[in-house]
Amino acid sequence: MPMGCPFLSLRFSLFLSLSFATSSSPFSFFKLQSPSSSIPKATSSDLLSLLASPSHSSSVNPSVADELKSCFKFLVPFTPINTRSSSDFKSPSSRRSLLKSLRDEQNELIWWPPEPVLELARLAFDSGGDPDSIHRALDPTVMPVPDVEGSKEDKCELTRTPYGRRFISQELNSYLEYLFKLIVERGPDVGLKVSLNRYDLFHGHLFIATETGRLGILFHAKEYPLYDKQVFPYYLGYCQKDSNVTYDDSINLRNILWLAPLPSNSTQGWIAPGVLLVLDAHPGGIVYRDLIPEYVNVVRTIYEDDLGNVVVDVNYLNVGDSQPDYQIFIC
Repeated sequence: MPMGCPFLSLRFSLFLSLSFATSSSPFSFFKLQSPSSSIPKATSSDLLSLLASPSHSSSVNPSVADELKSCFKFLVPFTPINTRSSSDFKSPSSRRSLLKSLRDEQNELIWWPPEPVLELARLAFDSGGDPDSIHRALDPTVMPVPDVEGSKEDKCELTRTPYGRRFISQELNSYLEYLFKLIVERGPDVGLKVSLNRYDLFHGHLFIATETGRLGILFHAKEYPLYDKQVFPYYLGYCQKDSNVTYDDSINLRNILWLAPLPSNSTQGWIAPGVLLVLDAHPGGIVYRDLIPEYVNVVRTIYEDDLGNVVVDVNYLNVGDSQPDYQIFIC
């Protein structure tokens, strides 16, 4: 989560805000207690396994799997590959069928992204999850992060660093932009109305999954809800000032996950296509109960470092003055 104050991380400032909230607050600081049962606690590894190949999915406790799947809201249909026929999937581009609609084409770009994205996914996998495999794909040119919708005046630091970079491959940068736009377009299909602005959706965290080496991005929407004494009585730092994001049930859908296709470790093929989905963290559900840290359950945050090794933050910022001008900054 980016910085909302030059000196305090949002994670810490939210902890302080929640700690000193009055007991009359309508939101519980603590998680709902798990029902007494023999169902084991879900893990991030379980989550990622269910979004991989059938063989990965079968390793998850069936009861945990059923509960987790009930919290999956796919923005693009999920099409796992049967690993027994994974050799048929050596060249994703060669399998592109005659697409019948724009929606078909959008789905295909998630399942089987352009070659530069596949190459990056393969680099992450073949390196054993080494973040430097991704860093080496970045253009060394450093770009200062300009003012974003009045952020400078509010003393708001949206990014981890005051400068950013981009990938050497312009096709990679364009694909990142595509992901942000598709989330906004498809979000209403699953009940998530989201906007590209500095209070709502503007960033994601690129990671490499610890156990599988799979490349992914965890996006966070609803980043800075409006302070409200009755509805959301929590201060989140300078970046919250003048927020236009109302705190409501849509906060349950703020975690959006993209996973690149999963490479095979025995061939140059692929054992699972790409995935794009929203994780429903409604109170009482398994995502809320097992994957959301207690001190941020009010804002339903899944942390990227629970999913794997965090490599960079991907920011899509409106740096325009009179006209919108969205640009990628990788920090």
